[in-house]
Amino acid sequence: MNTVSQFAPAKLNLFLAITGRRTDGFHDLVSVAVPLDWGDHLEATLAEATTLQCDDPELPVGETNLVLKAAAAFRAATGWNEGVAFRLNKRIPMGAGLGGGSSDAVAALRAMNELAGRPMAPDELLKLAAQLGADCALFLGGVPVIMRGKGGQIEPMGAFESARLRGRRVFVFKPGFGVSTPWAYGRMAAQPETYLPAAEAEMRLRRWREGNASAEALLFNNMETVVFAKYPALPALHYSLRARFGLDPRMSGSGSASYAFLPEGADLPAIETWVREAWGPTAFMVTAQVA
Repeated sequence: MNTVSQFAPAKLNLFLAITGRRTDGFHDLVSVAVPLDWGDHLEATLAEATTLQCDDPELPVGETNLVLKAAAAFRAATGWNEGVAFRLNKRIPMGAGLGGGSSDAVAALRAMNELAGRPMAPDELLKLAAQLGADCALFLGGVPVIMRGKGGQIEPMGAFESARLRGRRVFVFKPGFGVSTPWAYGRMAAQPETYLPAAEAEMRLRRWREGNASAEALLFNNMETVVFAKYPALPALHYSLRARFGLDPRMSGSGSASYAFLPEGADLPAIETWVREAWGPTAFMVTAQVA
């Protein structure tokens, strides 16, 4: 096997409660994250040297890219030293809160593990992914998960809970600008009243898990408070989508992308036109399903 292709799905945070800042400077959270059936594609081919090419010229392809960081981490963990030429078909926008970089990193780990003859077991890959980034581990299972701690404590959701989420059609939309994740966390640290206590977050999540409510009843993101204050174009469009189309938009992660579940009979062309008129030609939009 000389070439391996991997799908790198986008993710949405349907429930995201930032509960406080840790002594190591990171933040604790409780989140429900789901993969989508839409995302990036990564091809990995055995080669003399390890390189990365991408069809998006704005994406840095040097050593700071998480794909190459993942490759270096895999080599360090396994001692496997073959070169790999990566080709990334980039569809997930940067600075969106959709997990594109982390998903690409996990796709690289999977690809290298296949090329190397699977020297790493799934639990070893999980630990390695968690070392690369707080939300990397969620992409290994390809299922809805609950994230805790810095994001690396992963609990796959049960079949009953997942059934309420999987297959739901979702409209994802992003303005022409991104939001810096470190900035958003820094603003929350400066305004600790924006945190949701961990006990409250767990109680809200438990109520949803033990009940029979729809996916819409789960939606929550307390990062919206600080992000919306700086970027009023986001809440303004959320409000108008609620008023005009009956949608219930939420921001994913630290933004700037948002999403809304699409009810049966939703007038998608009209919704897309509305977003384009509000945010202009640089607005990004895609319709996908929860995987």
